Amino acid sequence: MIRHGAATFAFFLCTVALAQPAPPPPPPPASPPTYTRPPDGVPLPPSITDATTDPELEPQVTIIRRETETSEEVRVNGELRYVKVTPKYGAAYYLVPSGNGQTYLRYDSLGPNLRAPMWLLFSW
Repeated sequence: MIRHGAATFAFFLCTVALAQPAPPPPPPPASPPTYTRPPDGVPLPPSITDATTDPELEPQVTIIRRETETSEEVRVNGELRYVKVTPKYGAAYYLVPSGNGQTYLRYDSLGPNLRAPMWLLFSW
């Protein structure tokens, strides 16, 4: 009998909880104020320079032609970024200055150094 009474009480609580009216929705947020000019005493923000029109950010390329190869030195803001060397015969490679700027690291491309494995699985 006690078990039946507990089940009836639990059922009664569930129906009472579900029968409650839903709370009213929150009021809509107020629209943000629009300003046509900054308030008095507040300076204007500095203008944003466009990276495509800034002459200091344009790479400067110097092409040096020799009998056996062609070198392209690429500098940005006066700092050497890389040298592309295209030999007369063979594939082009890149020389990138290391952190100290006194030695160069050789790369086959400037992309990520990820190469797909090309193992021979079957052969006829």
